[in-house]
Amino acid sequence: METAPETTAANDRHTPLAAGFPDPVHDAQACFRAIMDAMARPGTRQKLKLDALSPPEPLTPVAAAIALTLFDYDTPVWLDRTLMSSEPVKAFLRFHTGAPIVSEPVDAAFALVGDPKQLIPLASFNQGSAEYPDESTTVILSGQEFDMSQKVTLSGPGIKDTATLAVTPTPPVFWDQVISNNRQFPRGIDLIFAGKTDIAALPRSTSVVLTEI
Repeated sequence: METAPETTAANDRHTPLAAGFPDPVHDAQACFRAIMDAMARPGTRQKLKLDALSPPEPLTPVAAAIALTLFDYDTPVWLDRTLMSSEPVKAFLRFHTGAPIVSEPVDAAFALVGDPKQLIPLASFNQGSAEYPDESTTVILSGQEFDMSQKVTLSGPGIKDTATLAVTPTPPVFWDQVISNNRQFPRGIDLIFAGKTDIAALPRSTSVVLTEI
């Protein structure tokens, strides 16, 4: 039998709040180092410590760890439709991070994407400005698989010669948008790819070339 919307909403409100990091200080420090290493070495995979972290679905443990590490009261967060429709996910993020959830992607310091196939255009997010490029949005794509799709070739700061990266799922025109985004440097968004246990990152300073199939 299909559950009435009001019953579902009531159940969501009474769902026990999922716990955050077991050791908030040390777990957040370890996760922050992994994120910084991923940003400093674009395309490399960094493993996160996820012991006993069980966020409400559809928020994944890796995406939750990134959120618990980077989000705070001063970082407006935009959620895609998949995550925004989950009251337990919003309650988890509000309680453990204090981050305000905004309705417009351009207002967000971070964007958390639960369904990367339906990712809105990258140009919808805050691109920063020439004076304040660091005000751009960092977009976090959850549920990523590595080495399962067409590879792109990366070059730029933090990369000796070139590196390769393959992630899925993404929208059909994703890499074209990334290439356009990174040509704006120092403006443009940064990307974090959240897998099952690993992350990879693609800062706006990285040059991206589609690899021939």
